[in-house]
Amino acid sequence: MKITDLRCAVIGRHPIVRIVTDEGLYGLGEVEFTKSYLKPFVLHFREALIGEDPTDVERVMLKIRQRGSFKPYGAAVSAIEHALWDIAGKAAGVPVYKLLGGKVRDKVRVYNGSIRQKLTGDRPEDYAADVKWMMEQPQNFFMVKQGISFHSNMKDTIEGFHYGVTQKKADYHGAMDQGVISERGFNHMLDCVIAMKEVLGDKVSLALDCGPGWMLPDAIKFARAVEKYNLMWLEDMLTGDYVPWVNPQAYRELTTSTSTPIHTGEQIYLRHNFKELIETQAVRVIGPDPADIGGIAELKWVAEHAYMHSILMAPHGVANGLLGLGALINVCATLPANYIAFEYPSASDPWWEDLVIGLPPQIVKDSMVDLLEAPGLGLDIDAEAARRYLREEDAGFFD
Repeated sequence: MKITDLRCAVIGRHPIVRIVTDEGLYGLGEVEFTKSYLKPFVLHFREALIGEDPTDVERVMLKIRQRGSFKPYGAAVSAIEHALWDIAGKAAGVPVYKLLGGKVRDKVRVYNGSIRQKLTGDRPEDYAADVKWMMEQPQNFFMVKQGISFHSNMKDTIEGFHYGVTQKKADYHGAMDQGVISERGFNHMLDCVIAMKEVLGDKVSLALDCGPGWMLPDAIKFARAVEKYNLMWLEDMLTGDYVPWVNPQAYRELTTSTSTPIHTGEQIYLRHNFKELIETQAVRVIGPDPADIGGIAELKWVAEHAYMHSILMAPHGVANGLLGLGALINVCATLPANYIAFEYPSASDPWWEDLVIGLPPQIVKDSMVDLLEAPGLGLDIDAEAARRYLREEDAGFFD
């Protein structure tokens, strides 16, 4: 079997990768909906793939892996890797988790970071109302994740929140979103945590997505202040999102200063960049994203390495889409006992639920998802239904 084409079309907001072979098999991968601009970067790899056997996943990845980078550009390499595994599973007639060593669990636990309504404000009562709504959703999630500080609007809406450079409220999260947090800002965040915990109690766990952008002394002070609330973790306080480095030394100082679990990893590309973070016990929880790390094989390696160092695993995935859900389910079915849950990616647009073939009517039940048993990653796109969402330049995507 040989690869004859690499295609990429932006459907809705997601760049969708389609690898075509001379035997009629094809594989699909999905780039997060936040990265529609990556289509040209995906297609940059076309000539490297043509003529290769797609079932030799590692051989193909050796040709392109070094051309990726930290978030966002590792997403192009990752989506191609997913499509290769999709073909490999179809060619073997088995779900991809079988090719990764087989399942450890029959169902996979997920947490809620994506099914949410727009916050009515940034006051403690707004945060309490939001988690109450999340708590009442039919998926019965065991845990919800909420953004605070530099990963929320409070940095813009709470007067005097921090002493850093302020900017006009914008959806573009950048390096200006950082600085020393004021006493007013600190107390406001703490009030929001208290309000959310009063609603959630011990029925639903709470994690906080915090940044990045914190200065280390503030991070230590806050992590200690919330110890009594038994949070699942504090995520990306020092680095994360689009920060193209890791800073394990600072994370280690933060981690050793508190009993609150510290989490990072969503933006990190390749296993090599997790090595020091894991081997120095710099965090308690890592959260690589299969759509950014370089693919599902990379994520599995990192999970195994973390397990050997007693570090927990909670993969990121909020923007990965419903095809990306297939990659998450397959790899997380194979992970060791340090696995907690992955971040469930809901449909970026409601009509995606009509396009994706292979998902049950109710995907999440009691915070668990069933394994996908169809060959490959287990999901497909209804080509006829999807054509209406194709741009004119991508008219031949499904041909």
